[in-house]
Amino acid sequence: MNKYRTHNCNELRKKDIGSEISLSGWINKKRDHGNLLFIDLRDNYGITQCIIDKDNLSFSELEKTQLETVIKVIGKVVNRSNETINRDIETGEIEVSINKFIILGSCKELPMPIFSDQEYAEEIRLKYRYLDLRRKKIHENIILRSKVISFIRSEMNDLGFLEFQTPILTSSSPEGARDFLVPSRLNPGKFYALPQAPQQFKQLIMVSGFDKYFQIAPCFRDEDARADRSPGEFYQLDLEMSFVEQEDVFKVVERLLTNIFKKFSTKKLMFNAFPKISYSEALLKYGSDKPDLRNPLVINDITEIFSREDVTFEIFKKLIKTGSKVRCIVTKKTKDKPRSFFDNIDKWAKDQGASGLAYFTIEKEKEISAKGPVGKFFSKEAIKEIMNITQAEVGDSIFLACNKLKELEKITSLARDKIAQDLNLIDENIFAFCWVVDYPMFERDEQTNKIEFSHNPFSMPQGDIEKLNFEKPLDILAYQYDIVCNGVELSSGAIRNHVPELMYKLFSIAGYDKNQVNEKFSGMINALSYGAPPHGGIAPGIDRIIMLLANEKNIREITMFPMNQNAQDLMMNAPSEITENQLKELNLSLKLKK
Repeated sequence: MNKYRTHNCNELRKKDIGSEISLSGWINKKRDHGNLLFIDLRDNYGITQCIIDKDNLSFSELEKTQLETVIKVIGKVVNRSNETINRDIETGEIEVSINKFIILGSCKELPMPIFSDQEYAEEIRLKYRYLDLRRKKIHENIILRSKVISFIRSEMNDLGFLEFQTPILTSSSPEGARDFLVPSRLNPGKFYALPQAPQQFKQLIMVSGFDKYFQIAPCFRDEDARADRSPGEFYQLDLEMSFVEQEDVFKVVERLLTNIFKKFSTKKLMFNAFPKISYSEALLKYGSDKPDLRNPLVINDITEIFSREDVTFEIFKKLIKTGSKVRCIVTKKTKDKPRSFFDNIDKWAKDQGASGLAYFTIEKEKEISAKGPVGKFFSKEAIKEIMNITQAEVGDSIFLACNKLKELEKITSLARDKIAQDLNLIDENIFAFCWVVDYPMFERDEQTNKIEFSHNPFSMPQGDIEKLNFEKPLDILAYQYDIVCNGVELSSGAIRNHVPELMYKLFSIAGYDKNQVNEKFSGMINALSYGAPPHGGIAPGIDRIIMLLANEKNIREITMFPMNQNAQDLMMNAPSEITENQLKELNLSLKLKK
């Protein structure tokens, strides 16, 4: 028999009444009723209410024992009266009458309450993370994380994937985010890099003849923190498959995500088969390649309308001549909304740095007209044409924005979300997955005017390789794809380029000569020249999956030991200074900026 407990704190039931038992855990709460002291004893599994009366020799000692002290109680299981049954806990029909208790771990005065889920300052929560993790909500989030990862492993095994671990110390990559560098003691002046992702290694696994690989991979990027991204490290489900096309990857990932979200959430899936949206369509209809499809609002381009003589909105006409576009959002049946609704959205847009959102409402008494500040600039024929393009009807309202394309996409994407929230159009009890596909292989840097890779440099271009027009690289599409859920990007993936000569050609367009490719990607390029299968994969983010399932907005709430916004571990005091001897061993010296 275990000397600390006969049961966990979630196990006792009515069938155990009369049993002599022992429990161990933390004092979660105390309630002193004078003659009786009630103790809520908590462990990893749940809570059991324990009672002790003032005649017990241990009463006074237990009465003054600090909350969160770890104790063992020995006692008898007794029945609760009907009026005291607690339906909120599994053990709510019984309680334990304490005969004696033993302090196993004393507790100092607490810097924060444990039994409450009230918000506390981030600095306190992270400094005392081991206390923060005792709190119910975050404790359950971390347990959920463990269960989801175990389920993923089981599903991947069922799908025929093998789990392998790739190196943590590797070489620096010229693409992607900033690396974390590790100095080499045995190779003075040289550095390892922590992997931003196991990208090259997982491709090399396919070249090695393994057919399906996965791992729950730690990834390291020296990036600034965001609500959905840790500043130093994150985890992803990394997977790769040989002899596959894009649809084969989609089939595996859709099955996996569908099973995960059905098992671990009561929310419904909007789509059983995830819709596929091209990158260009996503930017046009949603202003973003991370569309939230729970939002029914769609963006339309109506630039051509402004070539009509019966449209006299001169501000937009002048902007169009300089290369700007006009896009609009239709809100259904909003003619009875007060003027303040429209003006508030216009003001909000200005607060975002835009010039505002023009608007009008479509009305019809004897004939079609537009009511609102800019309605007078549109003839009834122009309004009818807008209605035809946008599927708008009488009683609907139109918000319009005009700008250069990137700024226009940004403000219309934000406005689409803002308007939907104001109109309460988003069903929070739904998961809406989609694929975003057909990414361009290259893009032009607006500042340098140089052509560079837009996504993943190791991707396979679409189309007949022999007929690709390399003279027009911005027209080349790639077999690259993202999986998005409720406006959150969960993953990027691609069918890989396994043809060395094609890789040299594509890298040359981005400004890398053959020697640079050989130097930076020697392991990859050499391996591909020894018989590489067609292969592809993807890497859904574990952290973001858990955030969606736990309905959390901040990655800190689903990460066991996160850093703060400045990439500091307040609990372990990292990063920290190192000694002169350590620097000497590494052949390094410090020259700090003033």
